[in-house]
Amino acid sequence: MKGITYNRYGGPEVLEYGEVRDPKVGPDSVLVKVRAAAVNPVDWKCREGYLDAVLDAVFPVIPGWDVAGVVVQPGAAVTEFAVGDEVIGYVREDFLSRGTFAEYVAAPVRTLARKPRNLTWEEAAGLPLVGLTAYQVLTKALEVKRGDTVLVHAAAGGVGSVAVQIARHLGARVIGTASESNHDFVRSLGGEPVSYGEGMAERVRGLAPEGVDAVFDTIGGDTLKASANLLAPDGRLASIADGDVAEYGGRYCFVRPDTEDLTRLAELAEQGVVSVHVSETFPLERADEAHRRNQEGRTRGKIVVTVDWES
Repeated sequence: MKGITYNRYGGPEVLEYGEVRDPKVGPDSVLVKVRAAAVNPVDWKCREGYLDAVLDAVFPVIPGWDVAGVVVQPGAAVTEFAVGDEVIGYVREDFLSRGTFAEYVAAPVRTLARKPRNLTWEEAAGLPLVGLTAYQVLTKALEVKRGDTVLVHAAAGGVGSVAVQIARHLGARVIGTASESNHDFVRSLGGEPVSYGEGMAERVRGLAPEGVDAVFDTIGGDTLKASANLLAPDGRLASIADGDVAEYGGRYCFVRPDTEDLTRLAELAEQGVVSVHVSETFPLERADEAHRRNQEGRTRGKIVVTVDWES
């Protein structure tokens, strides 16, 4: 099959398009014919070796954890899916090797759910990682409830844009940081936008004088520190970007594959509660360009790689 690989850590230039070994389908996996795979910041962080301390790389590595596609072969023990089922997945294992930037991927059933029928392949591929991140942080780490005021950082980005929608669905008021050019987009999601940069804390305090009940940090560093000072008494803080969150009494979160959570997200998408904004698409052979664009860090919503099939 065709796929994208890298044989060493480095920049986008280490990504190569060509023939790769067909995946073997284990008893608890299914072979998925890939229609689309989303790009996430963690993909280029893995490619550059930033996660080497926690994830072994078995070279050559096929990058990518998000996927939308069609089941073409169930494993021997699989009863959950059949040939022809349309699925989405956050296909992360505890090592780097068998990713989703290829024509096929062998995906453990624990990483999959049925594709939302109302989403395009590109939109569906953009849902799993960002959706699971947003859902797990909001419902489990922050325990957001009706009447809360929630501050979401980078509210126009992949995770942030979905977090705004889910938090609103949970009954919360949402304040979202974003660049001026993305304020209307944040409003369209149901959030109240405030600008990044100097004075951000004062702008948030102007909207929530008593402090916010929960902060969803996606940036870290000075933003995390400022956010901790914006919490109301008994406020909750979670970060997906900075382990120092524990110093402020908060919780660091790393998204986990979870079929039940992913199925719930698919239901929310079908109900029109959650949408995925796809800003750009690239064919599989141009995955290096997709990585470069994502690494620039100015993406509204998602960047997605597609696989063209004649049928």
